[in-house]
Amino acid sequence: MAEYNDVEYVNIGQGSDPNLDNLKKVSVLPLVFLIFYEVSGGPFGVEDSVHAAGPLLALIGFLIFPFIWSIPEALITAEMGTMFPENGGFVVWVSAALGPFWGFQQGWIKWLSEVIDNALYPVLFIDYLESALPVLSGGWPRILAVLFLNLILTYMNYRGLTILGWMAIFLGIFSLLPFLVMGFIAIPKLKPSRWLVVDLHNVDWHLYLNTLFWNMNYWDSISTLTGEVDNPSRALPKALFYALILVVFGYFFPLLIGTGAIPLCRDSWTDGYFSDIAKRVGGIWLRLWVQCATALSSMGMYVAVMSSSYFQLLGMAERGMLPELFGRRSRSGTSLLGTLLSASGAILLSWLSFEEIIITENYLYCFGMILEFIAFVKLRIKHPAASRPFKAPLGTAGAVMLCTPPTILICLGLALASLRTMAICLIAFLVGCAMQPGLKYIEKKGWVKFTVCSEHQYLETLNEWVE
Repeated sequence: MAEYNDVEYVNIGQGSDPNLDNLKKVSVLPLVFLIFYEVSGGPFGVEDSVHAAGPLLALIGFLIFPFIWSIPEALITAEMGTMFPENGGFVVWVSAALGPFWGFQQGWIKWLSEVIDNALYPVLFIDYLESALPVLSGGWPRILAVLFLNLILTYMNYRGLTILGWMAIFLGIFSLLPFLVMGFIAIPKLKPSRWLVVDLHNVDWHLYLNTLFWNMNYWDSISTLTGEVDNPSRALPKALFYALILVVFGYFFPLLIGTGAIPLCRDSWTDGYFSDIAKRVGGIWLRLWVQCATALSSMGMYVAVMSSSYFQLLGMAERGMLPELFGRRSRSGTSLLGTLLSASGAILLSWLSFEEIIITENYLYCFGMILEFIAFVKLRIKHPAASRPFKAPLGTAGAVMLCTPPTILICLGLALASLRTMAICLIAFLVGCAMQPGLKYIEKKGWVKFTVCSEHQYLETLNEWVE
């Protein structure tokens, strides 16, 4: 699929912090499950694809969509992440290709997208507990439960990536195991003819595409903590490859079992329907297992997404885009201020509905991906001989072709967005355009301390790295 080049990376930043030398780096296996939770977390949330388009299109979608979106994004992340193996990820790529202004816009938009996404998971966790604890259905008990869960998960993030990585492994295995059991039990009940049901005249394309996109994106999020990875030039591409297989299997296999084992009722295929399927296939015990796995999976997604968001802020601070306070680490290597800010944003946005969260974050995410595609192609054209420890086996024309299908998909998604979503995202972009010069003014006045890293230094260090 790709090639490795035995070259050494020359750091573009200010050098490593000797105080961090004793911190344990993340290895391949925990990295795989961190990616798994940043992208997927299991089949919870794919039910709407069957509701929108029926079994056949749902199954085809989760087989074809990886080639249109996931594989191109994973290849770009592997190449650019090993090209710039430092915290900040896509912010660093875009800054190197397009300059600090667009790098800041990339960081702001993608961070906001991740915070909006993270607002969803504590609410989902509480929703899954409602059947056992009806008191959590509303009012102060629900509000306090959401706040308490945010507090616990934020503390776990603050303790460092080593704990999060092994937590992700445990949660990932626990979340997928009940579907393997359900598949084994359902074998006698499978009817292949149920997989072929399709009604092209009754397809909600907007819901169908949004469900596919939401469940298969965020492959680039892991790049924001590349500086915490042990031997990233080898570990990152391997982890992305294994995670891709795990994510596709984690979606397709449960859909195959769920649509093939029971008669189709499209209206029933909404969030949480897999627990009903588990009950019909295996009984109450399997339903409880799936419900528990669903709840714990939302916890895994929360901690994985939050870790990427605060390491992104940390990387931006190390680049001089944010005040130095965001770059100060605890003994566990995490940023207290970045962690608290990401958690606060998720809490404040938790009042949004499920659909509003998905559509808004998808729209913001699309804008960031366009900048990443431009940066990827521009660096291929401008610096073709630059050090790339991992390189997708494509020339300049191939790099453009790799970005073409997801770009078309992005344009389609943007065109289907509502005027309200467009307005919210436009306001967010304008806020970012005002923040960047505002922070530069604060830096110039000396009101807050920044790491020195001007645009001239970006170009100078990039040239040194290329040579």
